[in-house]
Order: sequence, then structure tokens, then C-alpha cells
Amino acid sequence: MKSNKLVALVTGASSGIGEASAIKLQAAGYTVYGTSRRGGQAGGKAFPMLALDVTDDASVEAAVAKLIQREGRIDLLVNNAGFGVAPAGAEESSIAQAKSIFDTNFLGIVRMTRAVVPHMRSQGHGRIINIGSIIGVVPMPYVALYAASKHAVEGYSEALDHELRTRGIRVSVIEPAFTKTQFEANNVEPDAKLPEYDQIRAKLAKVVAQAMEGGDSPDVVAEVVVTAAQAATPKRRYTAGKAAGQLRFLRRFAPTSVLDKGLRKNLQLDTNEDGV
Repeated sequence: MKSNKLVALVTGASSGIGEASAIKLQAAGYTVYGTSRRGGQAGGKAFPMLALDVTDDASVEAAVAKLIQREGRIDLLVNNAGFGVAPAGAEESSIAQAKSIFDTNFLGIVRMTRAVVPHMRSQGHGRIINIGSIIGVVPMPYVALYAASKHAVEGYSEALDHELRTRGIRVSVIEPAFTKTQFEANNVEPDAKLPEYDQIRAKLAKVVAQAMEGGDSPDVVAEVVVTAAQAATPKRRYTAGKAAGQLRFLRRFAPTSVLDKGLRKNLQLDTNEDGV
């Protein structure tokens, strides 16, 4: 029996920001479906889980088709699925690993968008919310590939919003900073490690772990997701949490040298190098 509630689909909803967003959206009155590679085997949730691998075209199409079959509509897509690489030099990841990061973090969003937009167009309305990162706006050294994938999300989201708004569909990107989730624990190690980076890798692992410990709750990000979903006139970009807001402000108004020195100081890197 199909309901008249707005229907939301949240990728990567087995834990962290995805799970928190699904719970908040459900509390806001949405019929929510989460996704993970394991689907319903991901553990008991307050919302149904669909099996979906965002790197697999057939898996994406099958999950969206199943949702449409059950509910007859999709009003909101939250693209949250993604992963990172543990802090390391950019040259310590192979081309294959770089492709893998983009396949999930960026092309996963492209696949999901292509699958849901035809349904939203036929309805005449819809919302797409992409979980980016403030690192896509203020790139952090030693996570270059992750920063690049999230920077791609920024550009794609803004262009897509311009394309789809005349069809009743709006697109927003959420930019969290460090968030207390299992994200860092699930980071993959670089697959082409070099001894020249051993010391900085070990140091940054400790710095990032401390930053994560003091990070925002996933609920902070989830609340922004709900705000973007329900806004009559949604913004293209939303920061989530105090740190992300400060970094966005500094990126816009502070001299590059000031931002560079502050970033390197917070990461406990050498601050004597000249900025550009």
C-alpha cells in the first residue's frame, strides 16, 4: 500500500551521517529507505534498507526500481556513500586507487542522480542533497585524492542545480568538517607507500584522530540535511558545524597566506614555507 508521504532515499545509511540523516528525515515525516552494500543484513534499523553498490550501474538501477515499485515516487535523494584514504602523500596512491576513490565518492553520485532524475522530472519536483566536505572547499594536505573527489562533488552539484531547477528539482551540497563517525576507521591505506612519508603519515594519523575525537556529532550534519530538504528555497551550499563554517568564512575573506598558515599550524606541519 503506497503512502502519500514524501519518500527519501539515503545512500550509505548503515552508520554515521547516513544513518543519522535517515533517522532525522523519518522523524520529520518522510518515508525513508536507506542503502548499503549489505542491504537488510546491515543490522536492525528503524527504516528499511536496500542493497546497493554505488559503483555498480546495475545495482543502482535495481535499487531505485525497487523503491519506485514499492512507493511509486522518490522526492529526496541523499548521496552520502563514500570513503577516504588514510593521510598520506598523494603519490602514495596508485592510479587504480585514485580511480576507486572517484568511482565511489563522485561517480557514485552521478550514477544515483541519473537513476532518480527521470522519476523526479516526471513528478515535476524533487530534491538531491550531496554530502560533500569542507575539505572539498579548503583542501587539506595529505588527503589530496579525497579532497579532489569532494571538490568534484561541489562543481557537479552547482552545475546540476542550475540545470534542474526549472524542472522543479533543486540540488544542494552539505559541507561537514571532522565528524565523529567510523569514517576514519574505514579509511583505506595508500597502496603505494614510500618510506619518505613514513614519519608524516604517523604524525598526521595522531593529529586526525584527535580532531575526530573533538568533531561534531553526525546529528549536526543530519539536522542540516533536514533543513536543506525542507527549505522552500534551498541554498546550493550548507556548512555543517562551527569548524566548517569558520573555514568557509576564511576561504572567502582571509588572505591565502593567513589560511595556509592556520591550516598548517592546526595539522602541526612546518609553517616556515612560503605561501603563494
